[in-house]
Amino acid sequence: MNQKANYIKQRLSLRAPLKDSLDILATLSSALELKKETDLQEALKIIQQHFPTCTDFERDFPSICFSIATGVGKTRLMGACITYLYLQHGIRNFFVLAPNITIYEKLIEDFGNPSYHKYVFQGISEFVHNRPVIITGDNYNQAGNLFSDTEIRINIFNVAKFNSENKGTKQGGVALAPRIKRLSEYLGQSYWEYLSGLDDLVILMDEAHRYHADASKKAINELKPVLGIELTATPIDEKGKPFKNVVYEYSLAKALEDGKFVKNPAIATRKNFRTQGLSRDEIEKIKLEDAISIHQDTKNELEIYARNYQAKLVKPFVLVVCRDIDHASEVYQYINSTAFYGGTYQGKVLQIDSSTKKDEEVDKQFVALEQYDNDIEIVIHVNMLKEGWDVSNLYTIVPLRAANAAVLIEQTIGRGLRLPFNGERTGVEKIDKLTVIAHDNFEAVIAEAQNPDSILNKVSFVEIDDSPEKEKSEVISSPSTTEVGFAREEKRIATLTNHEEKQRAQLGLDAKRAVIAAIPSFGSSQAVKSFADLHKPEVKAAVIEKVKKNLYKDQTELFESNILAEAEATYEKIIKSYQENIIEIPRIDLVQEEIRVWFEGFDLDTATGFNYTPLGEEIMVVELTGERKTDSIGVKFGAYSKDNPLQQIVSELINYPDVDYDENADLLFKLAQQALKHLAERLEDASKLQLTIKQFRKHIAFNIYQQMRANFRISEPDYLEPKVFPFVKIEPWNFTALPGGRRHYKDVISPLSLIPKLVFTGFEKACHLEYKFDSKTEKDFAFILEQDSDVQKWLRPAPNQFRIYWANNSKQYYPDFVVETADAIYMVETKASDQLNTAEVLDKKKAALRYCKYASEFTVPNGGKPWKYLLIPHDEVKLSSSFGYFRGSFEKGGV
Repeated sequence: MNQKANYIKQRLSLRAPLKDSLDILATLSSALELKKETDLQEALKIIQQHFPTCTDFERDFPSICFSIATGVGKTRLMGACITYLYLQHGIRNFFVLAPNITIYEKLIEDFGNPSYHKYVFQGISEFVHNRPVIITGDNYNQAGNLFSDTEIRINIFNVAKFNSENKGTKQGGVALAPRIKRLSEYLGQSYWEYLSGLDDLVILMDEAHRYHADASKKAINELKPVLGIELTATPIDEKGKPFKNVVYEYSLAKALEDGKFVKNPAIATRKNFRTQGLSRDEIEKIKLEDAISIHQDTKNELEIYARNYQAKLVKPFVLVVCRDIDHASEVYQYINSTAFYGGTYQGKVLQIDSSTKKDEEVDKQFVALEQYDNDIEIVIHVNMLKEGWDVSNLYTIVPLRAANAAVLIEQTIGRGLRLPFNGERTGVEKIDKLTVIAHDNFEAVIAEAQNPDSILNKVSFVEIDDSPEKEKSEVISSPSTTEVGFAREEKRIATLTNHEEKQRAQLGLDAKRAVIAAIPSFGSSQAVKSFADLHKPEVKAAVIEKVKKNLYKDQTELFESNILAEAEATYEKIIKSYQENIIEIPRIDLVQEEIRVWFEGFDLDTATGFNYTPLGEEIMVVELTGERKTDSIGVKFGAYSKDNPLQQIVSELINYPDVDYDENADLLFKLAQQALKHLAERLEDASKLQLTIKQFRKHIAFNIYQQMRANFRISEPDYLEPKVFPFVKIEPWNFTALPGGRRHYKDVISPLSLIPKLVFTGFEKACHLEYKFDSKTEKDFAFILEQDSDVQKWLRPAPNQFRIYWANNSKQYYPDFVVETADAIYMVETKASDQLNTAEVLDKKKAALRYCKYASEFTVPNGGKPWKYLLIPHDEVKLSSSFGYFRGSFEKGGV
């Protein structure tokens, strides 16, 4: 294992494809001589030993290409490559080439700004006090101190500027050298001469397909670097020919199959859509309307996600691709008018093409769309999308130009695959999906998806309801009953006319808010074991001190001393009122331990597969002139590898990707030794053992590996024992609602499919006043809880109320209900009866039971109630049922 490479992987948190790429660079950079004007044929042979598909560098220096899908992290890989080449080989000079002004400016920020959230060297301690010097296409002529022995120099150039500055100009009829080749007062030579004279210059080419068939190729060759590193998602040059120097490929198809690093593209059409009888204009309007329905839904989901998880706000936008500039202008006028959604999108649509902006302005404007405060929600465009336009908040694409399946994928979908939240999927389907509206060529897309070589067989297909609701939904928040009480009191105070009474009421409300705002921090205090401890004098004093700090920290409250005095005077009353409106939910981060994998120890079975006889080795000589004769010359033993036979077998075994030498060295040598002993006993001539191993080592290792696989074990991850704290605040619910979409929980809803779309109100025992339900079962269960006298309080937990993880910590468990009775608190799940024994339900059940176990072990000794778990089949939930029936029939103990 390469220690430097592993160090970089950990510090930069590289994704799996980037880790693989860095390993390849580590291998090849050690095998190659990193020097100027190296023997290209010899270098190519060395690389072909590892990667036979690399048949030509296509440059005057060794250059290798990493083909990596958009959104996986090519810029981060460039940072890792630079770090590795510096730390391992002492290389200090790098030249990064960008395909356009947008990426050029991004790279300057990525490589040169440590405060930028995408800074590529974040975590590399060696660069904290020795930050790489960034030299750009704009400041290189003023760059000094270029000959320091300690600094790392990263030159970043835009290829357009790079090419233009390699074209000479004329002055007074005399040709002048390009600016980059003119004498520099700092250097005593031109910057070009300086770069080309460096004996450790490495070139990194972002979007490398842009530098294979133009003037930049010749200019790059003139720089005479010791190594080229090319990165692209499309390893095809400008003439349509595939690259010949690809050493690693992580294609879009592979990225979609892995389902981790890019959005899931979906092709959508309207259900039962028929183009017959519709004009092109009518089809386009239908596509635009459906795109807006999807856009609004996605926008709501993004806002809910941000509220629930305190994540950044992301505003999605729609890209409309038109046939030509005239068509784009027509679409712009329509969307920007009152005829389109009543004028909702007036001022929120942008037409960007060669008729409205210069290329560089278009690039910058497009990138600005990622900013949440940007008003634009619809972009109308004509030309095919270029590199640098792959922003993370593009969620809906409407192709209005003629486009076959290949165009949709290669030139349209690829631009919208980036993910907005740290480049990772959230697990929320609508946030992790890119939708392309394809009403008029949906059948053609489906047909293309049948082709196993097409990327379309990796996308999903969506049918939009043929009579979709056009009412605009909105995101609403359902705060806890405590917060609702504050709001009601605020409204009541606003109606008071007596000044003294109004001031007194406001003071009481401010004091209540201040105390309750301070309470959650004591939920993780060692001095507090339950909510009842808040009544202790010493805890009360600590809470009041916290209130004081909060009041004076804000420095916005005019009556701090009055509020503080009121808070102290009414403290007991406030605590009692608050406690009546919450359920004491212990704060527990329940996570699973890491999965362990290992090979169980065993003895090698040599009965079959280990009987080898050495082959004779001769050099065949055939005369090609005169009489045709064949002769042979025996090979003298001793010309073979001097490697120890035992070491040869072990070396073959560790070539298998799941065999880790450090973890399994003892077992590997034991099994190899047993194989050697058996072979030695079987051979008539013991001196031929080394020859036998040389000839059959791969087969011997394979047979050993097959037996190792039979003894391969994966641990069943258990839950780590967590720290438990007494309580957390009741988190608010965030969801969407249609205008007029509220119903009382007692209302009978028909058809039942409407239930998930409605918001239900009227609850008196719940910790919130409004909830949504996924099914009639959940709605009916809420009805039972409200009517049952045994139930004191209940809650539908918000998505971030619990921190319970399952599926190797890749998913969170969200219980359906939490119910408090006089003697216990119950975590409740209602589930379809035919799913009770599925792997997913059983895994969630295990997580819930473990939570209840740890919660009870903490709450019961501290005067609290035990936690129990109910898993209830849906067909048992009847309005006539009591909660006592569910407790008696479905209560589960801890594990």
